[in-house]
Amino acid sequence: MSEAEGRQALLDVGAASAALGGESVSGDRCLVRDYPGGVLLAAVDGLGHGDEAAHAAGRDVSVLEEDAGAPLTTHFERCHTRLARTRGVVMSLAAFSEAGDGLTWLGVGNVEGTLVRADPHARPPTESILLLGGVVGFQLPRLRPSTTPLAPGDTVFLTTDGIESSFRYGLRAGRPSQELADQILLKHRKHSDDSLVVVARYLGRDR
Repeated sequence: MSEAEGRQALLDVGAASAALGGESVSGDRCLVRDYPGGVLLAAVDGLGHGDEAAHAAGRDVSVLEEDAGAPLTTHFERCHTRLARTRGVVMSLAAFSEAGDGLTWLGVGNVEGTLVRADPHARPPTESILLLGGVVGFQLPRLRPSTTPLAPGDTVFLTTDGIESSFRYGLRAGRPSQELADQILLKHRKHSDDSLVVVARYLGRDR
């Protein structure tokens, strides 16, 4: 099931997800939202599965939507406060800047983030998001976002723990993002949990 909110001006975005078998809703949610100067990308995993997980993830996404351009630390802190009486979530956030600052990203919990460089000679060819231990709404760690430059064609993958980590082997970043997301879900989905993959290819400012 596609969850992308459309292709943003700065990015080609695709997303695919599936609920755990027997559940009518998924606790894994994504957000792709423009703001003045950039785009916010989020992958959110409500703890567990079913209605309570979906409720926590939905509330989290609603908080992120209120001010998509806020600093990532502010997003985590606001969500932590607003989710205090829910099951809580783990999530990774990625902010893509139009001003040439590149990608700023951070995760709390186990929503993996992988950056694949378009240049086959880039060193390193891939980078991983910094994942901090904790649960948004229960225990928030000291937040340390990191920033890395981007070149056109560089692609970010955000995946919840319902996607096998082996999806990263042999990744080729040049294909359409929705095609990549659909293929990863089809080939690497675990059937023991909700699953979500979000793919965002950076198009650059001067395309």
